[in-house]
Amino acid sequence: MSMVLQRDKWLQYQALSSVPLLIGRLPETQLFEKDTLHHMLQQHSNVVLKPRDGRYGRDIVFIRRLKTGDYQIQNENNAITMKNTEELEKWIDQTGKSDTYIIQQHLYLARIQQRPLDLRIMVQRKKKASSAWKVTGSYAKVASRGYLVTNVTSRIIPALKALQSARIGGRKLLLQAERTALLGAKALEVQFPDLRQVGFDIGIDNKACIWIIEGNYRPDLRPFKRLKDSSMYRRILWYQKH
Repeated sequence: MSMVLQRDKWLQYQALSSVPLLIGRLPETQLFEKDTLHHMLQQHSNVVLKPRDGRYGRDIVFIRRLKTGDYQIQNENNAITMKNTEELEKWIDQTGKSDTYIIQQHLYLARIQQRPLDLRIMVQRKKKASSAWKVTGSYAKVASRGYLVTNVTSRIIPALKALQSARIGGRKLLLQAERTALLGAKALEVQFPDLRQVGFDIGIDNKACIWIIEGNYRPDLRPFKRLKDSSMYRRILWYQKH
């Protein structure tokens, strides 16, 4: 389990992208370098810089290339503008975002009241080596006003209700997202045989396409306790013990 506990997003991306069926479900991801950043901004206009070690959603930076040639940089709910590439590179040098970061294609997630959302889908398996992965719970995280990350959430709501409120899909789409999470867990199991639980952050974009944002090996279970339906929380605890 030592590699798992590193919480390394780059290692995780490599494990997930080794499965052909998952390649189309993963946002383009590269190790951080200046040249790579410029290339990604030409390809996607919007990118995300994330610490490889996770940090529970902190220190995530969004960079957007504007039509004017300016760059807008947002961290949490603070935004600044750089006038050109030289200013952007100077900012990068000052902040020291080296190989400890990855660059990822920014996804245009479905929204509720103009706030982006994603799904947390919990998948687990029992201690027995041959045990199959099961979806044991899910909910949706809606970002707080002014934020682009759902880690700073304004509310936790049932996954199906969120998809319906965003007018992006229903039960069929949720089942597809769950199947994607299960496939992701099987891919990570190859790399990390002792892994028994993953809390996947699953994004649904505005075209109803499903994306694996990342998997969390020690997911926070407190949001499940806040849901009216307590059966998912009890099921998760049962799987942890068995």
